[in-house]
Amino acid sequence: LCLFRPPGSPYQPAIEALESHPEKKFYNVSKLGGAKYDTLPYSIRVLFESSVRNCDGFLVKETDAMNILDWKTKQNHVEVPFCPARVVLQDFTGIPAMVDFAAMREAVRNAGGDPVKVNPACPTDLTVDHSLQIDFSKCAIQNAPNPGGGEQKPPAKLSPLKAQPRKLPPCRGHSGCRGSCGAGEAGRSSGPFSAQIENTPILCPFHLQPVPEPETVLKNQEMEFGRNRERLQFFKWSSKVFENVSIIPPETGTVHQVNLEYLSRVVFDVKDFLHPDSVVGTDSHTTMVNGLGILGWGVGGIETEAVMLGMPLTLTLPEVVGCELTGTVSPFATSIDIVLSITKHLRQADVAGKFVEFFGSGVSQLSVADRTTIANMCPEYGAILSFFPVDNVTLKHLKHAGFDKAKLEVTETYLKAVKLFRSDESSSREPEYSQVVQVSLSSIIPYVSGPKRSQDRVAVNNMKSDFQACLNEKSGVKGFQIAAEKQNDVVPVQYEGNEYKLSHGCVVIAAVISCTNNCNPSVMLAAGLLAKKAVEAGLVVKPYIRTSLSPGSGMVTHYLSSSGVLPYLSKLGFEVVGYGCSTCVGNTAPLPEAIRNAIKQGDVVACGVLSGTKNFEGRLCDCIRANYLASPPLVVAYAIAGTVRIDLDTEPLGTGFNGKSIYLRDIWPTRQELHTVEEECVISSMFKELKEKMEKGNKRWNLLEAPESTLFPWDLKSTYIRCPSFFDKLAKEAVSPQAVENAHVLLFLGDSVTTDHISPAGSIARSSAAAKYLTSKGLTPREFNSYGARRGNDAVMTRGTFANIKLLNKFIGKPAPKTIHFPSGQTLDVFEAAELYQKEGIPVIILAGKKYGLGSSRDWAAKGPFLLGVKAVLAESYEKVHRSQLIGIGIAPLQFRPGENPSTLGLTGREQFSILFPPELSPRMTLDIKTSTGKVFSVIALFENSMEITLYKNGGSLNFVARRFL
Repeated sequence: LCLFRPPGSPYQPAIEALESHPEKKFYNVSKLGGAKYDTLPYSIRVLFESSVRNCDGFLVKETDAMNILDWKTKQNHVEVPFCPARVVLQDFTGIPAMVDFAAMREAVRNAGGDPVKVNPACPTDLTVDHSLQIDFSKCAIQNAPNPGGGEQKPPAKLSPLKAQPRKLPPCRGHSGCRGSCGAGEAGRSSGPFSAQIENTPILCPFHLQPVPEPETVLKNQEMEFGRNRERLQFFKWSSKVFENVSIIPPETGTVHQVNLEYLSRVVFDVKDFLHPDSVVGTDSHTTMVNGLGILGWGVGGIETEAVMLGMPLTLTLPEVVGCELTGTVSPFATSIDIVLSITKHLRQADVAGKFVEFFGSGVSQLSVADRTTIANMCPEYGAILSFFPVDNVTLKHLKHAGFDKAKLEVTETYLKAVKLFRSDESSSREPEYSQVVQVSLSSIIPYVSGPKRSQDRVAVNNMKSDFQACLNEKSGVKGFQIAAEKQNDVVPVQYEGNEYKLSHGCVVIAAVISCTNNCNPSVMLAAGLLAKKAVEAGLVVKPYIRTSLSPGSGMVTHYLSSSGVLPYLSKLGFEVVGYGCSTCVGNTAPLPEAIRNAIKQGDVVACGVLSGTKNFEGRLCDCIRANYLASPPLVVAYAIAGTVRIDLDTEPLGTGFNGKSIYLRDIWPTRQELHTVEEECVISSMFKELKEKMEKGNKRWNLLEAPESTLFPWDLKSTYIRCPSFFDKLAKEAVSPQAVENAHVLLFLGDSVTTDHISPAGSIARSSAAAKYLTSKGLTPREFNSYGARRGNDAVMTRGTFANIKLLNKFIGKPAPKTIHFPSGQTLDVFEAAELYQKEGIPVIILAGKKYGLGSSRDWAAKGPFLLGVKAVLAESYEKVHRSQLIGIGIAPLQFRPGENPSTLGLTGREQFSILFPPELSPRMTLDIKTSTGKVFSVIALFENSMEITLYKNGGSLNFVARRFL
């Protein structure tokens, strides 16, 4: 498909017909590789097949294929190309990619080329899933002390699979309920979107009668389409004019969930030619598909755009760590406990920049849902991906997911022919690995992670004492430094006519969200069954706690509904708020003002508990200092308890009916209960129905109008979509790297600066530079929307770069998105200082510590600094993906030599720095830097291969690709 690749492969003699289906052809790489192939890890076999199939002597050479085959001796020593079968995008990172394509069309036209040729050459699927915000949560009926009226009694126990009779009064806020009473019209939807939405229907929380959607979903969807109309129209234009692009509309599901349930092929069949499915995406959770035996990982938007144009990714041939799973999982351990335990083991094993591949007797005991949950977390322990080869468990899952018999047969036969199928037989030979990490599943107990980092695991039975220790510790990665005499302070607060008491450890946000857990029916059903038992026991959740349930797709709502547990989740406040990323990316609604004021006035260490993968401080809300990652059932349990300062083994969650103390053990579902409900409710029809709904779209999307012109008609007044300036200096020939002379330091940062600190995300603060820009365009704060929604506007995103309130710049000495403009001595917002430097013609650089760019892959973590005028970053070490993103946009990643850092070199950051680049660069070459004080020191230019040097010389991958059309 590549526009620049000549046809033909020297390996064509290796093409064979599939024995059971002779019309199907494939490269039999197992015969081509011989004995060496049999020792390769399964993930490396996929790389080898790709290099053989795409070998053209130009972008992929024969030596590349042979290097992969010699993986045992060449790992970590050579660079190899990889051509993924497809690309997946989510809208936060997908919109800048598509905006760049639209801008590239215009730039190519202006330079005399044909803009129609600018199309993704690789199949590209974009899911609109990150624009959901929780403007509305909880049904109005749930906020009433006794919504049904009369004497409050324990609810009747409801059979999980049987609905109640229809002749019942309707609920407020659920206009579609088929009860017979005409009670109350206040909660009924009368807007233009009150008609039934084409998502899986759920049940009324109190009558178990079908309703179109809970009112919260209708309202949140209406707000989503209203505030995002411009960008949705741009997406629809993209689907019309670009070849090889498909758009999955809003309210379908999260990108990683859709990728798993709908887009995954496992084996590609293109005109009867078979090859393994593989994928890269702009979402760090792309790795989830490795649980299905599909090689895939998240990369930056910059690299993704190059892949979309048919260029291969270039990666160092990785080490592969074999993770041997043994033993049997404890009944009380969920997939999240397994994930966090494996995370700890693999962090300790130092798997950063490596592949992880699972094997051993324990693998077959894990369902595909378990595997995808484990694979999804691999970015958090630094691995490129975590791979589960296809086996019998996978095939059973695919059968339930809707693969027909013929497709399953072809899939199994092909994978066995190329030895990509893992057998459970004891005689089966395991591959050779770079190293082996052993994990006993029998030893895993329930854990949570927090209060500030996902790697800080806390055993649930130690939660109370650990939080107490955090109160005592100095402020840092775990501590809050609360004086001993204030640790038991209680702050009274009035809310909805009742008085409540807040104290350190109180839970104010509890979110079962769309990240990680929705792919695993067991953990979501466990939350629902726990909620069912809690409600039947008379337990409640305090009304001020911001509870929400944001499933990853309609399939999750379907099985929660059909199992009968959704009403109980809703009763406790965990009502479906919509489908997409919400709390996890900071898109939660503000806490009630009374609660916010009480937290701030009492300096309360309030907590959020969520079933996601990110818990950096300040991510959920600026007044919530402690955030814990937990499994869905534990999220519900802590919401009921109302605090994390509780020993769940010995202290009751609360008081039920008749004053009885209810403990967690009383309501925790057994594995047998989970297995029974899962078997009865998670069935193949759900996958089939979901796929049909995805293909149909939804009414609002189908009715949305969009232009069809070859070039996008940019609206100069738009604050959502703007033609970016990346191609302003596009010329037919690249120029040699220019010296950086007398650069000032824009920011002097420490260790573990994450892409959350760098890239704009979440809501737009009213005092920020982005807010000032939007206000100047006539917008009110209510119309600001989120940074994610405005990623198509480089003016907003540049102003939001380094705008995180937790950014710690050593020039300032406290967390704040500020820096010093040294020529004037002013303390300014980072953007304002950068803007002044650019007006004065002064280049800027960034000084940083270890692990710069940690966290999710985000293209604006590179694009933003580039547009701020940053020419180079000088750090002690980098997160691998972010380093490549910097090169892909044209920023030089420089690294201090081992044992050196700003402190050992005596750098204050107030100096000016000059960097001289030679005409010819080479991988990892040494450069000299001279400061205005006369100090000269050497650094390493972290270009890993000739392709990265070529991209840097071209001013980044965007300009490199655009020049190909000229």
